[in-house]
Parts: sequence; structure tokens; C-alpha cells
Amino acid sequence: MSRPEDTLQADVHYDDVEARKYTTSSRIQNIQASMTRRALELLDVKTPSLILDVGCGSGLSGEILSDIPPEEGGPHVWIGMDISPSMLDVALQRDVEGDLFLADIGQGVPFRAGTFDAAISISAIQWLCNAESSETSPQQRLARFFGGLYQSLKRGGRAVCQFYPKNDVQKQMITSAAVKAGFGAGLLEDDPETKNVKVYLVLTAGQSAVANTKSGDITGVVENMEGVDVVDNRKQAKSGKGEIKKGSKQWIIKKKEQMERKGKVVKATSKYTGRKRRIAF
Repeated sequence: MSRPEDTLQADVHYDDVEARKYTTSSRIQNIQASMTRRALELLDVKTPSLILDVGCGSGLSGEILSDIPPEEGGPHVWIGMDISPSMLDVALQRDVEGDLFLADIGQGVPFRAGTFDAAISISAIQWLCNAESSETSPQQRLARFFGGLYQSLKRGGRAVCQFYPKNDVQKQMITSAAVKAGFGAGLLEDDPETKNVKVYLVLTAGQSAVANTKSGDITGVVENMEGVDVVDNRKQAKSGKGEIKKGSKQWIIKKKEQMERKGKVVKATSKYTGRKRRIAF
């Protein structure tokens, strides 16, 4: 069965007809509600918070955020961003409570640093893995998205992204992009080894006070959960020894990697990178 993200961009696929069909389907409503509640459980937000809904569509997840009762830590205030004008138009017609923002998450998350307490995304980020040209490669789009998301969250803030990876390569590409942006990341699968498997990427922006650093679970959320793979490349870093000298080849490569994570195009590294030129007399 073909996947819509393999054939069309999200704003093209979700036209007026598809947006309304998606929103009025009772089956989709139930699935969306279930995954949103699962994402909130993983976020573990204890008090009313400002939450970013990435790929908010017609506001199905946002409605749940608005309806969380006080005894469960709500209600939450939310801002939704989506690339489909038709989806956002349906959300406006449904008079959802959140603020809506038309934007392509592959171009970044255009909010001030530390704006949000948390973020959720339901069935959206797999769309970033498809690009039509080298100028908009999946790696660059993922780097811009996760870099912007990291910046927009308060330190210690969490994000949960439910997505449908096409394969293990795609799953690894998404997770690696999140870790490169600075997140601590844990992968959780509900109903593994079935056709109804649902993958949740649990992220922490910086180390929170509740993080269990001894186990490497810097998300502080997924400890002791079955089917979770904690991914944190930073714990493999060497500490204290061997500072990189400014201007050296290692220093230049590191700077290039930082620029690539921001989605910028840099020259390829070669054997001449960092090599000093001879003095001409």
C-alpha cells in the first residue's frame, strides 16, 4: 500500500477534500485521540503549560490539550503549526481554541528561544523524510526542524513525536537528527511487530532535574518502559582531555557539522581541509 508522503507534499495531498475527509472520519478521530493521550502520558506535564502542536492539522489533538481537566494538569494552552492551508481552514471552521500558524516545519520552528514548555507531534514528521531536490534534502529539513524545536523549548522541556517510519533507515535518520540537534532521545513502540505499530520519539531539551543520568535515560520519562531504546550519543563523548585547537582540521570539521545541523550548505571535507598554505616569497 502506497504512502501519501511518497507521492505528494503534505500541503498538496491535504487539499480541501482530503482535509475534510480526514477530520470527519470517526476512525481517524479515535486513533488521533488515542495517540495524543499517549503522547501526553509520555510528556508527563503536571501543570497547565504552553504546548506546541507540530503538524496540528485540523486541531484534533489540540482539542484534547484544551480539554485536559485540572486534576490531570490541564487545561493546556497550545499553538499549532501546519503546512496545509486546507487543514488550518477546517480548524478555523471548527473554532478550536489554539492559535494557528501556517508554516513548513522543514524550514524550522520560528519561535523565540524557550517559548514552549513542551511539544507534541502526531503523524507528521515522517513527511520530512521526502524531498524533491538536493537543495531540500531530508537531512537538511530534519536538521532545521529539530534545531528549531530544540531552541523553542525551555531547557528541560519535553517533546513527543509519534510518527510512521517507512523502514529502519528512516527511523534512524529521524532519531539521529534529533540527537545531533542536542536532544536526549528515547524510542518507544506500541504494539510492536504488528501492522498497527506506533512509534513515539520521546525527547528532552537539555538535562532535566528528574533525569536518570546513571541509566543514560536523560529523558527522565521512559525508564523501565518495555520496547524503549534510549539514544544519547553525548554520553559517549570524552571528557576533559584533548581540547580541539582553533583553526585545526578537527576544529573546522566540527564547525562544518554545526552549520549542517542548522541546515546550511557547506563545502565537502577533503585532504586539504585545514592544511596551511606555504608562505610565498
